[in-house]
Amino acid sequence: MRLLKKTYRAAMDAFWQFNADDGWAIASHIALSSLMAMFPFFLVLTALAGVFGSQYLADEAANLLLEAWPEEVAGPISREIHNVLMGAHGQVLTVGVVLALYFASSGIESLRIGLNRAYLVAETRSMWLLRLESIGYVILAAIGMLALSFLVLLAPLIWATLVRKFPALEPFRDVVTLVRLTVASVLLIVPLIVVHKWLPAGRRSWREIMPGILATLILWLVCGMVFGRYLADFAFTYSIYYAGLASPMIALVFLYITASIFLYGGNLNAIIAKLRAEKKAAKQRANAAKTAAGAECGRD
Repeated sequence: MRLLKKTYRAAMDAFWQFNADDGWAIASHIALSSLMAMFPFFLVLTALAGVFGSQYLADEAANLLLEAWPEEVAGPISREIHNVLMGAHGQVLTVGVVLALYFASSGIESLRIGLNRAYLVAETRSMWLLRLESIGYVILAAIGMLALSFLVLLAPLIWATLVRKFPALEPFRDVVTLVRLTVASVLLIVPLIVVHKWLPAGRRSWREIMPGILATLILWLVCGMVFGRYLADFAFTYSIYYAGLASPMIALVFLYITASIFLYGGNLNAIIAKLRAEKKAAKQRANAAKTAAGAECGRD
């Protein structure tokens, strides 16, 4: 019961801190920056995939990235990304890749701003250093997604070869689906760990960032199912309100909810760290008082 009360207190304190720090406004900034960064990011991805000899890897990477999104959100965005990637020609991918890197890195910068506010830390590093770091994150993310996409594309071939050599494996054909689900989970968890641990100013231990990451994953799962169900029944309302802009508006609302949950996870980590520090300070004061009382008794 005591643990439940502490958990509830931390959860509510995190919400009120999120609200007091303009979390809703920052979440909308992150959502818009993420939507604007998405297509430039995939152009960078396509350019890198061309270096490795297969631009189809970029299309597969897009499918993997959107795997965890509700189908009503992922479907239209995936089609638009596919159209952009298939229409991107060599000149765009060579001349425009620099601008694409810059715009994609702006999405990373919006996450940094949000987490700095959530963790109540001030940024002291150079603006140019931060921008270069964000560009580095974009390139590493693109290479990592290409590697995962390559593995996922190879998975059916590897499995078919194994089945031919070991027919007893035939009933376990769903292993390929398991691989895709595992990759989608990795694409959720690993970036969360990276951005919480290294993106904002200061340094935090694994213990300090895990509560917010777990809360974020759980809330994303729940809200993804609820939002997907809502769209299945009421998606037509977006067509009424926004006409041809319905698809990007649905994506923007989904990203806004996702960003709000993401920032809440950072606030939760900050509140838990604060409560731990208060508990440690109270314990130190109690020990100091006990030591002083013992010394006083010794003098008497």
